[in-house]
Amino acid sequence: MLHFTQRSRALLVGALLATGALLAGCGTPADQTADEARGKKAPAKPAKPAKPKAIYGLPGMPPVLDPTDIYAANRPDKLSPVVKDFPTRVYVPNTTSNTVSVIDPEKFKVIETIPVGNHPQHVVPSWDMKTLWVNNNRGHTLTPINPANGKAGKPVEVHDPYNLYFTPNGKHAVVMASMDRELVFRDPHTMDRVHTEPVTCAGVNHADFSLDGRYFIVSCEFSGELLKVDTEKMKVIGQQKLPFKGAMPQDVKISPDGETFYIADMKAHGMWVLDGEKFTEPTLLPTGKGCHGLYISRDSKEMFVPNRGEGSISVFDFAKNKLTKKWWLPDGGSPDMGNISADGKVLWLSGRYDSEVYAIDTRTGVQLARIPVGGGPHGLTVYPQPGRYSLGHTGIFR
Repeated sequence: MLHFTQRSRALLVGALLATGALLAGCGTPADQTADEARGKKAPAKPAKPAKPKAIYGLPGMPPVLDPTDIYAANRPDKLSPVVKDFPTRVYVPNTTSNTVSVIDPEKFKVIETIPVGNHPQHVVPSWDMKTLWVNNNRGHTLTPINPANGKAGKPVEVHDPYNLYFTPNGKHAVVMASMDRELVFRDPHTMDRVHTEPVTCAGVNHADFSLDGRYFIVSCEFSGELLKVDTEKMKVIGQQKLPFKGAMPQDVKISPDGETFYIADMKAHGMWVLDGEKFTEPTLLPTGKGCHGLYISRDSKEMFVPNRGEGSISVFDFAKNKLTKKWWLPDGGSPDMGNISADGKVLWLSGRYDSEVYAIDTRTGVQLARIPVGGGPHGLTVYPQPGRYSLGHTGIFR
């Protein structure tokens, strides 16, 4: 048997206390050590929720609802009080007939034909969503249509209005003057000219705005180029040539997370994938012959991509970052520009070279209807649509 002197006992107790203090200093409390010895683990501390990134939007722009989903306001049937009582119609500009065909989407039938100016290209919802502007490209006018009653008003003189957009704060309309080689900033109500920004590319036609609204990307169809434009300064701040001989960029759309721009290209037969912030050289994602339009589903999960040259629609999945489906129109066709119904169930597209409009089920890709219209149908809009305000074209809502 061992015997301890009083001094030995004191030394031993001191050593044990020091060891306990050392272990405690290493972050292993005694009760935790005991739990681990019994095969238990201390509960993990809950992670702190990530702070949403601050969005310093364009002055005067409505606040971003969700920094992770730029289309959060566009959920099915989430109609603004401004538009909720408007009759649901599909407005189809017929470029060679100089008319707008008005379709009742429930009957899949043209119920009215409205005479407009020369060579109408797109039907564009205004920023405040109260007016539809018909872009009479060669007639150098905009024809206003009241969506409450479908009546056309007095045309407004605007030179070379191939396409029309609105800045996110509603301060300016932006006319894509394709043949004039200009971006023309105008009063969004009177359409009086405010500022003209000359461009050196050919065929400015489509655009979309960044998450914060401070810049927008523009496609130049005839010279195969892209522009980056400062919204507030109304100045071109970047320009690049697409890395494909004969490129013809068309529609432009930003991803739901605001990180990526997609640009349809009817000659490269796919979408260019662009980092808008860095504005570095984009990469090409092939979709099909004559890739032309880009339309976001009402749940922000997919993008529908009509391929005009082959009569198909490709479906891009944002979460998977790839094409997941391809739908072919029975009997072929030339699917061009359009948009999605307020409930998100039907994709409406003009048949540019077939004088018809296609209604396609967004869940199955089944063609629901094929409706005869005037000659050269182009940028049709479905109205009303969900959202708080319009950025233009055939309906880009946020």
